[in-house]
Amino acid sequence: MSQAFQGNAADHPARLSVGVIGAGRVGAVLGAALARAGHDVVAVSAVSAASRERAADLLPGVPIRTVPEVVAAAELVLLAVPDDALADLVQGLSTTGAWQAGQIVAHTSGRHGVAILDPVRGHHAFPVAIHPAMTFTGTALDLERLHECCFAVTADDAFLPIASALVLDIGAEPVTIAEADRIAYHCALTHGSTYLTTVTSQALQILDHAGVEQPEHLLQPLLLAAIDNALRQRDAALTGPVARGDTGTVGAHLDLLADRVPDVLGTYRSLATATAARAVEDGRLRPDLAGPLLDLLAAAAE
Repeated sequence: MSQAFQGNAADHPARLSVGVIGAGRVGAVLGAALARAGHDVVAVSAVSAASRERAADLLPGVPIRTVPEVVAAAELVLLAVPDDALADLVQGLSTTGAWQAGQIVAHTSGRHGVAILDPVRGHHAFPVAIHPAMTFTGTALDLERLHECCFAVTADDAFLPIASALVLDIGAEPVTIAEADRIAYHCALTHGSTYLTTVTSQALQILDHAGVEQPEHLLQPLLLAAIDNALRQRDAALTGPVARGDTGTVGAHLDLLADRVPDVLGTYRSLATATAARAVEDGRLRPDLAGPLLDLLAAAAE
């Protein structure tokens, strides 16, 4: 059994030899964070030129090895691969007998819990799922952002303290997510961050069309305030022409988008419809004002 699991399972994990499979934006950064915490990153797998460069920048001196070689060298194996590649990778390594007794196998997928790591149990390895609720650039900037983020942690009760301790070592805050709730968790993060990026980029695109110089400078204070208000007040933070039932203004927006930025029209209409429904439910938008507004938005889709 690995030294990491000798003694009480609630003990803080000792210094571990760490192997990182996948030197993408997440894997390379988390490897660097574990190294900063005193763990020994002994090997990393990196295939593309970009991942090799990232490994060289964030994990200097760490040898690039094949996936089986990374697994053979490590007490903690960090699987930082795309969601859809994870099952085949785990099963393939299990079929070849690569996993070692006492090894900690941690993946960083948001969608999956520990069930996807079940093949490692037959080799007496210990599965845990740790996913950062953060967007990554794949640079040293991310190391500082880790101090402000949470990780979703899913593991058997016996190994949950170990998974949580690893997250604390990384510098983040562990939040336990049940196996059955992982997809809901990941959906929420995708909806709240990925689509926020899309909407922000579209807003900047509209300002570009309006001839605004440095649209990022104009938009940043508004966006930061809006996010802060929404996190504090949820739907009570709703404002703007849709929440007020300002059908004339919304109509002008739709006309402008159809004429000048048609690729944004569908997003605007869908979000305005959802916003109107939430504003009615919250009591901020009177039903008699919502009716004409929703009719206008529906007509824009025809």
